[in-house]
Amino acid sequence: MGVTTENREETLLPHLDAAYNLARWLTRDPRDAEDVVQEAYLRALKHFATFKGDDARPWLLRIVRNTYYTWIQRNRMREAMTPFDEEEDIHISDAPDPEMVLLKETDRQLVRRALRKLPTEFLEVIVLREFEELSYKQIADTIQVPVGTVMSRLARARGRLARILEPDAMRLFSSAGAR
Repeated sequence: MGVTTENREETLLPHLDAAYNLARWLTRDPRDAEDVVQEAYLRALKHFATFKGDDARPWLLRIVRNTYYTWIQRNRMREAMTPFDEEEDIHISDAPDPEMVLLKETDRQLVRRALRKLPTEFLEVIVLREFEELSYKQIADTIQVPVGTVMSRLARARGRLARILEPDAMRLFSSAGAR
């Protein structure tokens, strides 16, 4: 049985976590992300007849992305105004060594902080590729740009991320060597 309007909810529901993850990174606020995902999901249900293909995930993520841009214009918010709440997003490993746990958490916080500094066009490709594990083609379909543009943005995003992380990494290594 293929994808039909009758089974649209079972087609879309498995991808709600990915939709929320993308919206959370873009909005930088959990409540705003919930609003964006709710609106995007309603749009997806309403326009499900336009879905063509086997994989609903990139299609839904494109709707989330477009909904975010509509939402940000409607609310007249600048991206830099809303801080990302790191406390809600912390995940501590079950590793038995407390020092390793601390190092891993420090790394996560450094990466989160660095990601927040990326412009949205770079942030969204990093989130879609590294967190949601979409292919270049799926990302291109999601953000509606050529695959070459996706590859270019990813390369530039990773380069910027490395430059942002470099001073923190140097401080981390120099303080570890001082012990």
